[in-house]
Amino acid sequence: MKILVINAGSSSIKYKFFEMPERVVLASGVCEKIGEASGRITHRTADRKTVSEQVFPDHAAALDKILALLTGDGGGLTDKDEIGGVGHRLVHGGESFSAPVLINDEVVEAVRANIPLAPLHNPPNLLGVEVARRLLPGVPQVGVFDTAFHQTIQPHAYLYALPYRLYSEGRVRRYGFHGTSHAYVSRRAAEMLGQALSQVNVITCHLGNGASMTAIRGGKSVDTSMGFTPLEGLVMGTRPGDFDPAIIFHLLGNPEMDTERINRMLNKESGLLGLSGKTNDMREIESLAAGGDEQARLALEVYCYRVRKYIGAMTAVLGHVDALVFTAGIGENSLTVRSKSVFGLGELGYAIDPEKNAAARGIEADISASSSRARILVIPTDEEVEIAVQTYKTIAG
Repeated sequence: MKILVINAGSSSIKYKFFEMPERVVLASGVCEKIGEASGRITHRTADRKTVSEQVFPDHAAALDKILALLTGDGGGLTDKDEIGGVGHRLVHGGESFSAPVLINDEVVEAVRANIPLAPLHNPPNLLGVEVARRLLPGVPQVGVFDTAFHQTIQPHAYLYALPYRLYSEGRVRRYGFHGTSHAYVSRRAAEMLGQALSQVNVITCHLGNGASMTAIRGGKSVDTSMGFTPLEGLVMGTRPGDFDPAIIFHLLGNPEMDTERINRMLNKESGLLGLSGKTNDMREIESLAAGGDEQARLALEVYCYRVRKYIGAMTAVLGHVDALVFTAGIGENSLTVRSKSVFGLGELGYAIDPEKNAAARGIEADISASSSRARILVIPTDEEVEIAVQTYKTIAG
C-alpha cells in the first residue's frame, strides 16, 4: 500500500511517500512559502533531488503540485488513485484522541474544538486535511496526533495542583508533545535490545530545538516533561522550560512588559538563545563555549543539568530502566550534550563509553560503558515512518 504522509504548516507542506508495510521511501520533499511570491518546492527521490521556484497561492495548489511530482518520473505513482492512504501529522488532540483515527467530519470538528489548546498548529494541520480530502476523494485519511501517545499518563501525573475546576471545565492539564518521536524510538530501542516492547522500560530524550523527555513502561507513556504547552520541562532552543510562574507577575510590573511581550519572550527569546545572548543552535553554543565564551558555557551547562535532572526524575518514576535513548538533532549528534547529561549518574546505572560516544553521530548506536546497568542508545528519530506505520495499521485494521 502506498501511503502519503503530510505535515501541513501555516506556509509549508512537508511530505514523505512510502511503500507500506515495507517502509520504503519512494519520495519526499517540502513545499515552502505558500502564499508568498517566492515559493519553492524541493522534491527528492532515491536518485534525484529537484528544486523549483513556483508561486503557490494556497495549500491546494501546493498539494496539487506534490501529487503531480509523485505521478511524474521517479515519483512512485502512475496515477494518484494508487495512493492507499494519507497520514496527517496533527499536533493536538486534547483528550479526544488516544490513538490514530480515520478522519471524518466528526473528527475534523473535534480537532477544531481543540484549536484553543494549539492555536498556532491545529489550524494549518486542519487545512492540510481539508485540502487532501478534496483532492483525494475516497482515499482514507488518518490523523496521527503528537499528544495521543501521552494519553496513557495517569491523573496523578498529568494533573496540576490548581483548582480542580480548571481541569474539569477548562481541560488544563499536562498533555505532552513529540509523541510520534517518543513512540518510534522506544519501539526501535526494544528491537535493539531484542525484547518485546511490552517488556521494557525506556527513557526517551528528544533533544532538538524543542526538547522533551518521556518515561515509557511497556510501550506506554507514564510521564513526560512537556505540559499544557511545549514551554514546560527541559531547556530548549528558544523556550525556558521549567521556571517559577511568579516571574510573569514580576515582569508585568515593568511598564515595557505586557502579556504579548512576555509570551514572545518565553517562546522566541529564552532557552539557549536567551542564556547565551547569541544563538539557539547547540553547535554554535558548543563552539563558542570551547572558545571561552562564558555565557555560552553557562547555557550549555544549564541545558545539560536540566536533562540530567530529568533523567533522575524519570528513573524514579520507572524504578527499573532498560534503556536511555537520545534522539533528535542534538541528541543524535552532540557527544558533548550526551556526555554531560549522563555525567555523575553511575549510581543510577548510567555510564557512557567515551569512544563509542565519539563515534555516534546521526547513526543508531549503543554507547553504553560496560559498567552501565541500563543500555544507552542513540536512535535517529523518524516521525514520518511512525505516522506511515500508524496510518497503514489504521487502514488495514
